Amino acid sequence: MDWVSWFDASEYEFARQVLQRGVAALYFVAFLSSLNQFPALLGERGLLPVPGYLERFGARGRPTLFRWRYSDALLRSVCTTGLMISALLVAGLPQLGPPWLPLIAFLSLWLLYMSIVNVGQTFYGFGWEMLLLEAGFTVAFLGSDQTDPPRTILILIAWLVFRLEFGAGMIKIRGGQEWRDLTALYYHHETQPMPGPLSRQAHLLPKPFHRLEVLGNHFAQLVVPFFLFAPQPLASAAAGIIIFTQLWLVASGNFAWLNWIAIVLAFAAVSDPVAHAVFPVLPLDWHPDNAGRETPLWWLILTLAVTLLLAVLSYWPVRNLFSRQQLMNASFNRWQLVNTYGAFGTVTRHRIEIVVEGTLDEDPSDGAEWREYGFKGKPGDVRRLPRQWAPYHLRLDWLMWFLPLRTVHEEWFYAFLTRLLESDRQTLRLLRHDPFDGEPPRWVRARRYLYRFSTRAEFRENRERWVRTPLPQAIPPLSLRRTPGHQR
Repeated sequence: MDWVSWFDASEYEFARQVLQRGVAALYFVAFLSSLNQFPALLGERGLLPVPGYLERFGARGRPTLFRWRYSDALLRSVCTTGLMISALLVAGLPQLGPPWLPLIAFLSLWLLYMSIVNVGQTFYGFGWEMLLLEAGFTVAFLGSDQTDPPRTILILIAWLVFRLEFGAGMIKIRGGQEWRDLTALYYHHETQPMPGPLSRQAHLLPKPFHRLEVLGNHFAQLVVPFFLFAPQPLASAAAGIIIFTQLWLVASGNFAWLNWIAIVLAFAAVSDPVAHAVFPVLPLDWHPDNAGRETPLWWLILTLAVTLLLAVLSYWPVRNLFSRQQLMNASFNRWQLVNTYGAFGTVTRHRIEIVVEGTLDEDPSDGAEWREYGFKGKPGDVRRLPRQWAPYHLRLDWLMWFLPLRTVHEEWFYAFLTRLLESDRQTLRLLRHDPFDGEPPRWVRARRYLYRFSTRAEFRENRERWVRTPLPQAIPPLSLRRTPGHQR
C-alpha cells in the first residue's frame, strides 16, 4: 500500500457524512440562538452593548467583522448568512461539488461565528463556543464527494475528541474530592445549570447507581479516549462508548450543544464496515460509481499543511493536559484552534436560585403584591416540569445560574433589572412569563432561594417537583431612579 492510498480513507465515508452535516446542523442552532438573543443581550440597547465594548476594548485584538462597526442589522445579516450556509451543508449540496466548495462554506461559518463570539463577552464565555469554532475549521478540510476523506483530518478530529474527553476527565480527578470518592452524582443532577425533564428522576436513583455513574464517567473520559486511535473495530467501539455516555448526559440535562457536538465528532473513529454491521441499512460502499476517485495534488498539499499546522498548535494543549495548574476551556491563539477543554472540576452541592420579582405598588414593603418573572429554562415555578432545550442555548438562563456562585452585583444583571422596569419588549421576549403583560412595574427585586428536588413522597402529596426555602434577599427593591447604571 503506497502512502497516498493510506491518506485516502475511503472506508470512512459514513463518518464524513455525519461530521459535515452534524457540525453544520449545530452551527445552524448556534446562529439561530444568536439571532434570537444577541440583540437583547449585547445589541445596541442590550444588557452589555457591543458598541460600548468596542469603544473600550476594541475586541482585544481578536478577529471579528464588527471591529469597525456594529449594528443590530449587521448582526442579523451575519446570522442569516450563517443559517443559509449551514442549511445548505446539512442538505449536502456544497459537498456535491469540488472539495474547495465545502471548504469555503465551513470556513465562512467559522469566521462568521467567530465574529459573534469575539464580541459576545460573558454571554459567549462558554467552552462549547470555541469547541464549535475548532470543529468547524477542522471539518472544513474533509473534502467533498469527489474525493475520499483525508485520513489525517479524521485523526485530528479524533484528537479533538480526545482533548475534550480526557481533558474533562483530568479536570475532575484534579478537582473536587467528590469525583475521587465517587459521590459527585449525589448532587450534580440536582445542581447542574439547567435541569431537563428527566433530571429529577436521575437524581432520585439509588446512590450505588450514582457511584457507578461516576466510575463509568472516569472510564469513558480517562481510558476510552486512547482507543480512538486503535485499529478497527476497537476505535469504533471506543467511539460507541463515548456516544452512549454523551446520550445519557443529553437525557439527564441541558448543556447546549456540548454533548451533541461530542457525539457528532466521535463518529470520526467509526468506519463504514462497523457502521454497516451495526446498521445494515447503511451502504457499505457509498460511491460505487466513483471507486477510482483520485485526490488532486493541490488538495493533498493543503490538507497536509493544515495537519502540520494543527499538530504544531497541539503543543500547548498537550503541555496543559499534564500541568498541575490545568486550564479549563482555554484558547492559546487568537483563532481559537486546538484548544483545551473541560467542565465541572467541582460539583455544587446546593442549588441557590435568584428569583426576580416586580410590583406595581408604590410602596415596596413586604405588604406589596410581588409577582415573579418566569424564565424559559432555569427553575422557578416549583410545579413546572423542566423542558429539554439542548442543543439550543438559553444564554440568559445560564448566566442566572452563575450569579449565586459569583456575585449578583454584575453589570449585566443590573442592566437586566433596568430593562424590566422599562418593560423593554426585546428583553421580555427572553423570558417565558411577564407577570405584568407589558406594563412596567414600579419596583423590582432579586431574592435568593435554596432549591432541591422533591422526593417521590413529597411529589405525590403536593405535585411539586421542587422544594424551595427562602434565603436572605439578594438585591433590595429598586426603581428606575434607584437602579445602578440607568443613566446609560
